[in-house]
Amino acid sequence: MAGSVPSLVFVAVSAAIASCTLVACGPVQQAPKVTINKNPYPSTYQAMPSDTLLLKNATVLTATGQKLENTDVLVVEGQITAIGTQLVATDALQVDASGKWLTPGIIDVHSHLGVYPSPGVESHNDGNEMTAPVTAEVWAEHSVWPQDPGFNRAREGGVTTMQILPGSANLIGGRGVTLKNVPTQTMQAMKFPAAPYGLKMACGENPKSLYGSRETLPMTRMGNMAGYRQAFIEATEYKRAWDRYETDYNLGKNPQAPKRDLMKDTLVGVLDGDILIHNHCYKAEEMAMMIDLGKEFNYHSGTFHHAIEAYKIADLLAQNQNCAAMWPDWWGFKMEAYDMVLENVAMVDAVKNSCAIVHSDSAVTIQRLNQEAAKILYRANEQGFKLKEEDAIAWITINAAKSLGINAKTGSIEVGKNADLVLWDNNPFSVYALAEQVFIDGAKVYDRKDPAYQAQSDFMLGQE
Repeated sequence: MAGSVPSLVFVAVSAAIASCTLVACGPVQQAPKVTINKNPYPSTYQAMPSDTLLLKNATVLTATGQKLENTDVLVVEGQITAIGTQLVATDALQVDASGKWLTPGIIDVHSHLGVYPSPGVESHNDGNEMTAPVTAEVWAEHSVWPQDPGFNRAREGGVTTMQILPGSANLIGGRGVTLKNVPTQTMQAMKFPAAPYGLKMACGENPKSLYGSRETLPMTRMGNMAGYRQAFIEATEYKRAWDRYETDYNLGKNPQAPKRDLMKDTLVGVLDGDILIHNHCYKAEEMAMMIDLGKEFNYHSGTFHHAIEAYKIADLLAQNQNCAAMWPDWWGFKMEAYDMVLENVAMVDAVKNSCAIVHSDSAVTIQRLNQEAAKILYRANEQGFKLKEEDAIAWITINAAKSLGINAKTGSIEVGKNADLVLWDNNPFSVYALAEQVFIDGAKVYDRKDPAYQAQSDFMLGQE
């Protein structure tokens, strides 16, 4: 008998609520739903006009582990449609590639072209927002100067795609952007369609020395870690607030939207898997720590750049599907860059499921990434590795595309891929090799023998 009373009360209250909802109070009047535009500066890239193209009798490095002799590649409407021998396409523009080498377009995952353009004067230095340890709210694309003559020089070296990153002064420096290396007037017209954004982070000496000298956190590597963790704790809370708003709104309630925060918008993009991490990190133990940081906050720790000590943890990187972007022989310029070996790239590459990349971080080196890879090929084989051209080409093409999340579209010579191609006059790992013709989406964007395909920045007009 005692248990029947609450049941009667429950029925009465439920009836009252139902009555209020359907008759007296009416349905909840919702304010317009607040949504965040995740792509407010969309790509306006349009492929340049192109012919159906048949490259005949080239030595083809596919970047899938193959070296194909006397091979033809057919390009239709900007895509690779056939690879084989004795291909025929009556309406195609034929290029005699006999004695020449064909590779995918080179991709540099670490460039500052456009944000540190040439000429390198102070008023053009727009790549490092050194005003706070965490500046995830800044986007490199908003500093890119498309007329930077460095884009043209990189194209002459076979570079068809690159990621432009903010500098490494901060724990979290801001968003990077992936661009197609085409001559245009605006950054948006270079933007690689649908490429994920990157987030630049930095370990070690740069942030701790800059902010330590200001007597603020971080002054030490433990201060660095505290700064990353605090940022992602706050981002996690911000994400929960927006998720709760979304849920409540979908239930018919009228919740108040959380206050927008540009910095946390970017970090939530990382937590959601929409933005990929690119982490300036030299030392093995710090890379391992950053992998753990990603696990703590449930995001992938991405690609380690300048990974001088990657060889020490090559197995750990492969297990956690981290790419490592490295130089062949640039080290010793500071303590954290000291413990390098010439076989670094080869040792990372030797582990199953690895992702070894050669990057530039230089407006000059980007013009010769093929030769940077060639140095590694030579030195590694000198020490007993048995690497070939078909292995080395992946370091500057498909592995870089994987790091940037665009490997389904570019980075290798396969049917269905974008026709981002470089025709070399020689073995691209020869010191004498020159990019003779460069194609992006099948359109010729550079021809060493034809001035009509040698774009000049308007900044240079009248200065030569």
